[in-house]
Amino acid sequence: MTAAAEILVLGSVNRDLIVHAPRLPLPGETLRGQRFGSCLGGKGANQAVAAARLGAKVALAARVGLLENGAAMVEQLKGEGVDTRAIAQPADEVPGVALIVVGAEDAENQIVTVAGSNGMLPLEQVEALELDGLRWLVAQQELPLQSVARAFERAHAAGVKTVLNAAPFRPGCEALLPLVDLLVVNELEAQALLTTLGGGVAEPEALAQALRAKGPAAVLVSLGAEGLCWVDEQGTRRVPARKVKAVDTVGAGDTLVGALVTALAEGQPIASALAFAQAAAAIAVSRPGVQDAMPRRAEVQESLNKH
Repeated sequence: MTAAAEILVLGSVNRDLIVHAPRLPLPGETLRGQRFGSCLGGKGANQAVAAARLGAKVALAARVGLLENGAAMVEQLKGEGVDTRAIAQPADEVPGVALIVVGAEDAENQIVTVAGSNGMLPLEQVEALELDGLRWLVAQQELPLQSVARAFERAHAAGVKTVLNAAPFRPGCEALLPLVDLLVVNELEAQALLTTLGGGVAEPEALAQALRAKGPAAVLVSLGAEGLCWVDEQGTRRVPARKVKAVDTVGAGDTLVGALVTALAEGQPIASALAFAQAAAAIAVSRPGVQDAMPRRAEVQESLNKH
């Protein structure tokens, strides 16, 4: 990893297998699909690519097994401008896989992941991470939680701010909250996390406030078509979603995270950073694909100028 990187994403890298169907299947139901595709994915890779496309200096720390063409996945990340030197590449492991079904009826999705080499990222690799020059460390929950916790401990000691995208929700992640500067969750993840902490289901503002009370300096709850809710020491903000026709929502949350951290690393004010992230996510959901749908900087700026 180069010292020039300002954002380090610690996360998963998957091969996404995507099936498009007329709608999501019911339990036990077989549907005839419309088309199939395979692409690079994983929440870590997605967020790193989203940030890189928007001009961030970003590195990815991950574990990608070289079986099943894992080397090509790393090369693809390099092609996107992501610094990949903190990616371990064990020759005898299989990369992670995600099976994704997208329903054309409402663009919603169902996802099943198999961790593969993502689930084997050891503490030794975390201890070796170079943190000099970093502004933000971003992690999700497709890696061992003890590795994420240790990375956050090291980041705090080095003065690096931390972002936890608590997705997918996993019991035990509540222990990370005191180490988190910015928590990003969708409404379902927020409710699950609050329930684990002994709280009840609440409205988005109350959810965000209750989670912030557990340690994070700021909390963002994404609400899909309803926009997002942000809470920090200055109070609560609601930001409406951009009005777009959703084509494919897979990767929208990762685009939001990558764009938001990019804006924050640039020193943008919170209001501008949130608008920037919302614009990027709106573009992503308006076209098919995951990383293919993630916008470039000029596209986001054009969208912001129009509004």
